[in-house]
Amino acid sequence: MKKTIAIVINTSWNVFNFRLGLLKALQKEGYKIVIIAPRDAYSQKLKSIGFEYHNIIMNNKGTNPFEDSKLIYHLYKLYKKIKPDILLHYTIKPNIYGSFAAGLLGIPVVTNISGLGTVFLNNSLSSKVAHLLYKIALKIPQKVFYQNSHDRELFISSHLVDKNKTDLLPGSGIDTNKFKPNIEQENNTDNFKFLFIARLLKDKGLIEYVEAAKRFADTEKVEFDVLGAFYEANPTAIREGEMNSWVESKIINYLGTTDDVKAAIKKADCIVLPSYREGLSRVLLEAASMAKPIITTDVPGCKEVVDDGVNGYLCKVKDIDSLAKQMKKMILLSDKERKEMGKRGRDKVIDGFDEKIVISKYIDTIKHLIG
Repeated sequence: MKKTIAIVINTSWNVFNFRLGLLKALQKEGYKIVIIAPRDAYSQKLKSIGFEYHNIIMNNKGTNPFEDSKLIYHLYKLYKKIKPDILLHYTIKPNIYGSFAAGLLGIPVVTNISGLGTVFLNNSLSSKVAHLLYKIALKIPQKVFYQNSHDRELFISSHLVDKNKTDLLPGSGIDTNKFKPNIEQENNTDNFKFLFIARLLKDKGLIEYVEAAKRFADTEKVEFDVLGAFYEANPTAIREGEMNSWVESKIINYLGTTDDVKAAIKKADCIVLPSYREGLSRVLLEAASMAKPIITTDVPGCKEVVDDGVNGYLCKVKDIDSLAKQMKKMILLSDKERKEMGKRGRDKVIDGFDEKIVISKYIDTIKHLIG
């Protein structure tokens, strides 16, 4: 009889875009895969692939732990019904409340902390509550994966997790055969194209990107594109009116959202992400895998992808002058120099961030825990 692995996460979109390679590999190993996530446009796509799917109501906007505690009850009922042999938890609410439910039922858990999020970037009451909840919840999983060493050490030094159960993963892993360089000409204009890809949040460094773009207002043939979704639930969200004013002032081009991020990356000359902190930036890994030079901040989750001056440039966090300086350096490089940067970036991803590494670690962990 097949053993069942249930993956629990905050959106079906996340599973479809970032976890398919892992789930297909686990399915190939002979495991039954069950997905538990809030219903969205991607839930049916997951079912059509052949995965069992269960909807769960999860308020991704809420920060009230008393309201969120209801999630423990709903997950408990679902886990009891499905009877998974092991649970893979992703994102903060499944990591915390899903662990509580699993602990009540004695189900093995593998937790993935892919980033700290806005709640960990301040000293607010919600941040303190999150620390406390994580400290209790992380006693339950048998394995806790982190995507950069800084996050891992922060949790260990803060006594939120037992060091012996932690391990590192190179992000969610990149399919380097899917994200590969385009042999044809990518940018079909004479303009140099910078591209920012992220949710439209201040924490992603969007304000710094826009302010740096203003420094090039008198520079011909340089474009600043933005691709990403509005996320008004986040306290650092950029409002639509603010975005419209930047577009109307011809500071940036807003490209909206897309299911084909590869096409957008192909058309860019350089990918820019001045984020304040990441788990391990998926966008930067995809860009590097496609041999694009990168400009990003010297912070955890970003600096792991870029060797300064080798496959891109690092700038200081929240520093418009530093970002603009690195953009100027990138523009002044020859096409040959930028292509060499891109090639070195792809080599780096293949060597250290290929999804095969992630899949292998998960399979080894799961086999050790349940066979």
